[in-house]
Amino acid sequence: MRSAEVTRNTKETQIRVKVNLDGKGAAKLATGLPFLEHMLDQVARHAMLDLDIEAKGDLHIDAHHTVEDIGIAVGQAVAKAIGEKRGIRRFGHAYVPLDEALSRVVLDFSGRPGLEYHVKFTRALIGEFDVDLMHEFFQGFANHAQVTLHIDNLRGDNAHHQCETMFKAFARALRMAVEPDPRAAGTVPSTKGTLQG
Repeated sequence: MRSAEVTRNTKETQIRVKVNLDGKGAAKLATGLPFLEHMLDQVARHAMLDLDIEAKGDLHIDAHHTVEDIGIAVGQAVAKAIGEKRGIRRFGHAYVPLDEALSRVVLDFSGRPGLEYHVKFTRALIGEFDVDLMHEFFQGFANHAQVTLHIDNLRGDNAHHQCETMFKAFARALRMAVEPDPRAAGTVPSTKGTLQG
């Protein structure tokens, strides 16, 4: 079973993340950030991974450190769970609509972290959640999962819909990329023979 648990403790946040890449889509989330939890539930459900996150952060200041550090810890847990990446598909992509909104996510477990993020939200807040922090989540994930990640919101008028399509597309692309490829069992999907950077 491809699972891992990581903890990240700083003066700003205390975070524990457990992930099972071969799960059933179950999420257990306690972050103090209901909208982020709604998005992370989408990741678990649509990537078909089990995700258990406990986070305590300096939310009295704002949510920035908590969101960024959750992204870092999730990335670390995924990287640890996937190991040498033998037998995986490596690449994943997805388009996901929600009413008028449409997002595309493409990712590569390349071992080279990089984020191309092209999202122009129609408003700055969804409820009390600052949408700028979604970039910080994905930057933390990309850096620590060691993936190249392209996120494009292609259209949308409702910021909630924009965000939800982005997270669902991320989940579907992640699911595709980490899936075992029966034709490549036991091999690293790279002509270099390694995907460690």
